[in-house]
Amino acid sequence: MNPNAPNHPPGHGHVTFLGAGPGDPGLLTLRAVEALGAADVLIADPQVLDVVRTHVRPGVAADAQGTPEQARADASSSTADVALLRDTANLVMGAARSGKRVVRAVAGDPGLDGYAADEMLACAAEGIVFEVVPGVAAAVGVPAYAGVPLRDAQGTDVRFVDARTADDRCWSEVGSSDATAVVSATLETVAAAAGELVAAGRKPDTPLTVTVAGTTTRQRTWTATLGTIAQVLKAAKVLPSPQGAQPVIAVVGERSAAAQREQLAWFESKPLFGWHVLVPRTKEQAASLSDQLRSYGAVPSEVPTIAVEPPRTPQQMERAVKGLVTGRYEWIAFTSVNAVKAVREKFEEYGLDARAFAGIKVAAVGEQTAKSLIDFGVKPDLVPSGEQSAAGLLEDWPPYDPVFDPIDRVFLPRADIATETLVAGLIELGWEVDDVTAYRTVRASPPPAETREAIKGGGFDAVLFTSSSTVRNLVGIAGKPHNVTVIACIGPATAKTAEEHGLRVDVLSPEPSVHKLAEALAEFGAARRRAATQAGEPVTRPSERRPGSRRRARS
Repeated sequence: MNPNAPNHPPGHGHVTFLGAGPGDPGLLTLRAVEALGAADVLIADPQVLDVVRTHVRPGVAADAQGTPEQARADASSSTADVALLRDTANLVMGAARSGKRVVRAVAGDPGLDGYAADEMLACAAEGIVFEVVPGVAAAVGVPAYAGVPLRDAQGTDVRFVDARTADDRCWSEVGSSDATAVVSATLETVAAAAGELVAAGRKPDTPLTVTVAGTTTRQRTWTATLGTIAQVLKAAKVLPSPQGAQPVIAVVGERSAAAQREQLAWFESKPLFGWHVLVPRTKEQAASLSDQLRSYGAVPSEVPTIAVEPPRTPQQMERAVKGLVTGRYEWIAFTSVNAVKAVREKFEEYGLDARAFAGIKVAAVGEQTAKSLIDFGVKPDLVPSGEQSAAGLLEDWPPYDPVFDPIDRVFLPRADIATETLVAGLIELGWEVDDVTAYRTVRASPPPAETREAIKGGGFDAVLFTSSSTVRNLVGIAGKPHNVTVIACIGPATAKTAEEHGLRVDVLSPEPSVHKLAEALAEFGAARRRAATQAGEPVTRPSERRPGSRRRARS
């Protein structure tokens, strides 16, 4: 039993006011994830809905409620604020009255959200049980991601100011002190806030940083002074903001000095920070690769180019699986994650599980295939020690020995378009092979028009090609990537296919592994970043530069 679970009578509703943090999904607390997993109803601020709804159970009702700040921007009326607050509170309490477990997710931390406090009071007035799950406040989390510490060993005082509600007394107190000031504002109002501090006594040359979209891969930080921030934002051409009133966190004080931030800006200095990377694989295969790309600061877009379908005639696969159970095979060799999935689905259809592999040797062509087997409950006996390919598997495969091998047959479930390398090699080693079509690969449907335009128009910074078929299929369903896009290929054969389609290959993986390919792209991005810094140029993404300004490189 969870000791943190709320103590309320069965059948009675309950509300969890939950802080979803400033934007990075990884900043959700363990308690927040636990509460979301138990929710019957999710009511979230729109800016954090995507952050939290991935953790609720399928079928849970999720509703994005406009915040009073948004209503004010649209209506410029306190009446709109009150109506929206009342609507949200009524929605929360209505669900709780019906016995539901409600999660009310707010951006940042509920304790710093005055509207959440009013909703709590409304619940308390009706006797509705609630709890609060704190989150990372934007005023603390965003400076940390921007590389701006708020305090030092000498114990610098820190003051938090909301520019929207600050009065003359507040500006006077903060402006006349030497405390680090953390100001919540918008791109349009931050220069005015800087002016208020100067008018109250702060020196115009006091350093400050302004960060927009903090903790996300859209984060951008400008370093200036109180006296120059208006000019800096004007030179950056971010005003007027096309997205409307974009929230920012400004940090005022010596802690935000440019020289110090250059050393501490860990997030924005990631090798692929902000890069939009196209991952053209099946959706299941793309997931782990996308996670790795995010760790480098990239924004992956998964565009399936291959769809996996059952074989047209399933009888051959059915006979092979029955033979697996009755002892027809000495070995079974898996050459892909899809092959593992196909066999697993057939096992489940027959009511079998991993125990059916008892007494059979299992081979996997690489680490990802091996992982999917382990997830199934099967530990492979053979994984290539060198190249993770059919050729690498053959190098380690033992020849058939009638003394030690009572059965001379191998079950090889694979795609309908697989090459004959492994079959020919096993036969040469003395084995009989049942080469069975476990699944078919067909070209996927074209992506949305917006994605196709981004591919052809240079909207992506890089594309990862993990096989020759992904090259052919992507070009076939979406068109050829623009020449500003960095092309990364998993091996020489894939690179050759890319070049045959008129693409310039910038990155070549040192090993035929999707993870090594992602590493190679990250190294390429880091090298571009170093070159720009050493040349005194701004660090830009490939999609932001002219086609002729890129340099060819191989990783």
